[in-house]
Amino acid sequence: MTATHQQHEAQGPTAVRCAVITVSDSRTLETDAGGRSVIDHLKAAGHAIVCREIVPDEPSRMKPLLVSLRDRDDVDVIVMTGGTGITSRDQTYETVNELLDKPLPGYGEIFRMLSYQDIGPAAILSRAVGGLMGRKVLLTMPGSPAAVRLAMEKIIVPQIPHLVREARR
Repeated sequence: MTATHQQHEAQGPTAVRCAVITVSDSRTLETDAGGRSVIDHLKAAGHAIVCREIVPDEPSRMKPLLVSLRDRDDVDVIVMTGGTGITSRDQTYETVNELLDKPLPGYGEIFRMLSYQDIGPAAILSRAVGGLMGRKVLLTMPGSPAAVRLAMEKIIVPQIPHLVREARR
């Protein structure tokens, strides 16, 4: 008998260790509603937050942080919010894409499909991206509260155990 994706999902860890990164030039821990929402969703699902950072949208700052998280033994998942748009300052997509060993194009595709249902064709402005960096799951999303809620509730929280199970294999 071959295992179905439901069986694989059921075999995933019940709690994973997460790093939460907000990409912003202006937010602080006190004013970062998007990052706080990510943390609230992860904790409500029983996951642990092992790292919380705010980093400017500069590859020279993001890249070393992401590499250090990739190399940590106590991190399973890296969730990033912010910096996924198309302005001249938005460099998260390029920085993350450069570091991914195995992109998960379906993540961004599904995010934009669901986003389209809420905001229409403006969904094309999001460059949410995800994949594996080594054996770490790395997922990005826009920083708006609605986008964070959508990504966390409809995609990330339901799939984290399954993603981590597959990344560890």
